[in-house]
Amino acid sequence: MIEIKNLHKAFGDLIVLNGVNLQVLQGQSVVVMGKSGTGKSVLLKLITRLLYPDSGQILIDGDDLSSLRGKALDNTRLKFGMLFQSAALFDSLNICDNVGIGLRAYNRYTESEIDKITGDSLDRVGLADVGQKFPAQLSGGMRKRVGLARVVAMRPKYILYDEPTTGLDPVTSAQIAKLIKEMQNDLKVTSIIVTHDIPTGFFLADQIVLLDQGNFSFTGSVKGMKNSSLESVQDFISGYKEEADLNRR
Repeated sequence: MIEIKNLHKAFGDLIVLNGVNLQVLQGQSVVVMGKSGTGKSVLLKLITRLLYPDSGQILIDGDDLSSLRGKALDNTRLKFGMLFQSAALFDSLNICDNVGIGLRAYNRYTESEIDKITGDSLDRVGLADVGQKFPAQLSGGMRKRVGLARVVAMRPKYILYDEPTTGLDPVTSAQIAKLIKEMQNDLKVTSIIVTHDIPTGFFLADQIVLLDQGNFSFTGSVKGMKNSSLESVQDFISGYKEEADLNRR
């Protein structure tokens, strides 16, 4: 379980998080929505301790992240996988080596084991035949799927998604969202998905939070958000159309 308690983060005079609280239960998919530039990605960096909060706590399975050092911090980070906005692939490595890079760094697998896990992970995302290609030879949607295969290969307990459909056309965005949903159901992982893509967020969420002006102005279900009369919610979803729902496709 991930628990966020009274978390504060500012950059100079810019207050990004102003005492937010959130509980992510095991196996749950929590979507953090909000307009661009509101601090959604900052939240993910705080959860992986790539950034430090100004105050407040982040508890990972009961362990206070701010108190962890050395091997204890490394072991906690190994519980996480992250799909970045750009997929963050290494251009000089072929796809198999991109997917297997974390396994090799972990140094607990033989090369034959790495080859099998890598192949299985690529097959899971529908890319079994691209292992010897390079990132530049793939489309944006395929690169996202490779990034997801790399995450899955490490068998994480938690997966963090930073704008997983950014830069993709609507059809490819829907394909990536459905693949993420399939991974969540198959692997029983706990997920935090940051997005401003409303159809994707509604499709993936067990729980939604809306980040607005440093606070979670709404926390609840998809149905609750659709029916909310809060000004911040209505302002955010004003252009949303029911027919855009991925569940209807």
